[in-house]
Amino acid sequence: MNELKQGYNLVGLSQGNVVARGLIELCDGAPPVKNFISIGGPNAGVAFAPACTGHPWCGQAGAVSGVGIYSDYVQGHYAPSGYTKLPNNIAGYLKGCRVLPKINNEIPNATNPIYKQRFASLQNLVLIMFEDEQIVTPKESSWFGFYQDGSYSKILPPQQTNLYLKDLFGLQTLDKAGKIKFIKVPGLHLAMDIIGLQQHVVPYLIDEGAPKNKTA
Repeated sequence: MNELKQGYNLVGLSQGNVVARGLIELCDGAPPVKNFISIGGPNAGVAFAPACTGHPWCGQAGAVSGVGIYSDYVQGHYAPSGYTKLPNNIAGYLKGCRVLPKINNEIPNATNPIYKQRFASLQNLVLIMFEDEQIVTPKESSWFGFYQDGSYSKILPPQQTNLYLKDLFGLQTLDKAGKIKFIKVPGLHLAMDIIGLQQHVVPYLIDEGAPKNKTA
């Protein structure tokens, strides 16, 4: 699109953030994204598959144990399986999950420096987490925090995860450059009012209009 060739700002809602990151990292020849505003995104994954109904395999796919969540069939038919990261089955996640390990550059011997280069080129990364989040588990995933491998109780802040420490796709690079805004807002999943949008989102859609504060 000619209208976007000079770059554009991108807003992601919920699992749309996974699609947005794909646009930023995977698309060859695409126009650059300037500001990426992530609202309630499962950015580091979800530790429990969201509710699934209407198919005979849903009971297994959505179980706490995640039986079958990384099977080819579920990965091909159930979108949330592409960003479900079970802390007690990291090997299965890296082997069978089709989307998140790729854009996170987590797959051993298959990392792509271009993904990191593109993501780290963002002018601002705005990460909005909801205090009473019930869909994205843990809620800290919206800030790229997540459960420690092997644990469903200990949640690591983003700066203590492997994604950050190894700088797999540029998260640490952006943070050290002061380009990440960690924002917490009240309410349930995506329950953001007009005032919140005006304060935390709209400024990044206006050239040179980004606020100076890093956290909120």
